[in-house]
Formats: sequence, structure tokens, C-alpha cells
Amino acid sequence: MSKHELYLYPVWLRIWHGVNAICIILLIITGISMQYGNLDYPFLPFKTSVQIHNFAGVIAAIGYVVFLVYNHFSGNGKQYVPNYRGFGGRISKQGMYYLYGYFKGEPKPFPITKENKFNPLQRFSYLTTMYVFVPIIAITGVGLLYPELIFTKIFHIGGVQLTAVLHSVMGFFISLFLIVHLYVASIGKNPLRNYKSIINGYHASDEH
Repeated sequence: MSKHELYLYPVWLRIWHGVNAICIILLIITGISMQYGNLDYPFLPFKTSVQIHNFAGVIAAIGYVVFLVYNHFSGNGKQYVPNYRGFGGRISKQGMYYLYGYFKGEPKPFPITKENKFNPLQRFSYLTTMYVFVPIIAITGVGLLYPELIFTKIFHIGGVQLTAVLHSVMGFFISLFLIVHLYVASIGKNPLRNYKSIINGYHASDEH
């Protein structure tokens, strides 16, 4: 390890990240196949999509519980807690960097350190995704797997229908997060550097 490398991603986090990434990709593919697939020429047979979707969903849900436990007891959870003073201004500053600052060669407004692995925009998006979107999609997923647990009517709307819509909406937001996440991970002098980091655990500084 060089003096410009920081060990930011412990083994448990890398294993969870890999398993979770595979599950999310399978969930997105099978979810799209079930919702928009042509019955005559399906991308995947409907029954197969359901089986894969349910299996990946269960594994992802178990992984999420593991994530919460390790995140709490390892101290990694503090990385998700934002400093609310001036938070909006910092998010705007980081957003402007992503939109044009990076392309103009401007320095990162919030360099990565061991105490702050995430910039303000990452912190907000990770917090929202992991502590809002994921719990909702997991709960609605369990409801759709066991519809007898769902209220028959919610605000005069069928409980199963409302649960399915909410599940799909959360799936859309998580899919959008994945696309942005992959884009942000590719930003830097070496587009593959961040992908290497999540494999070996070390983040290499741009200051080489």
C-alpha cells in the first residue's frame, strides 16, 4: 500500500456489496421481465422470472439485515449521518462538480478521507436509498410474497394493488440510483479505479 491509499472498505462490506449488487441486477432484470415482458416472446419465462426474483429478493433482504448489524457495530454507520448545517449548499457544490466541474479539471470539492468516505451528495443518496427505499421495497416485497398479510383496503384502494405500485416505484428509484452510482464510480483519472477499490478495499488518491 502506498501513502496515497486509504483502506476504506473492510472485507464484510465488500462481500455484502458484491452479493447485493448481483441480487439487485437479478431483481431489476426479472422485475422488468415480469412487468413488461411479452407473453408470446418473453425475455424470460414468467415462472422463471418469479422464482429468480423471489430468491434474489430473499437473499438481498437477509443481506440487508447483515448490513444494518455490521454498519451499526463496526462504526461504518456514522458515514451515513449528514451534517445538516449547510448541507444544501454542499450538495449543490458537489452536484455542480459532477455536472461540469469535473470536465473542466476542477479539484474535488470534498476529497475522500477515512473520516468522510462519502461526499455530501453521496451521503444523501446512500442514506435515502439504504434507509428509506430499501426498507420499503423489502417490506412490500414480503407483502407481495405473502399477500394474506396485506390489508384488503388502504384508503379505498386495494391493498395488494397499492403494495405492488409502491414496490415498483421503489424499484425504479433503486434502479436510477444504480445507474447514477455506476456513473459516479467511473469519474476520475482512472475510470476503473473505484471498481478496483471495492475489490481490494483500498481507495487510491488522485494525488499520485
